Amino acid sequence: MTRVRTVRTPEGSRLEVSNVLSVPATDAWEAIVDTTLWPEWSPVVLGVEATDRRIRTGTTGRVRLPGVWVPFRITSCADRRWTWRVTEIPAAGHRVDDLGDDRCRIAFELPLHQAGYAPISLRSLENLEAILEDGKPAVR
Repeated sequence: MTRVRTVRTPEGSRLEVSNVLSVPATDAWEAIVDTTLWPEWSPVVLGVEATDRRIRTGTTGRVRLPGVWVPFRITSCADRRWTWRVTEIPAAGHRVDDLGDDRCRIAFELPLHQAGYAPISLRSLENLEAILEDGKPAVR
């Protein structure tokens, strides 16, 4: 079940794009904090160089987007939720909610000024679902 709604986060109002998956929350969390997997599920991240393979608060690096490398910094990473700044601009938060019975919700929290990124977030969620539930490679 995919949904898009406005939510209140520690960073203020955000547009939340989420999907419920039939996988344990721990599996989903590992997929979104492992920088080597980002290009597998994100349709715009083509490469990653990071100080840590598994992100934590303070991890820095750069991501390759179509045509350009841009710097990032993880600003928080706790309780199955992480946030970051890309080129020093607040970017999407990422969260995994444990729903029990090997089900979870993956949510991307978009700053309202980045609402146009919602279709990319939806594709990312579809890719994560294919990887985690079906074991299939991501579709770009």
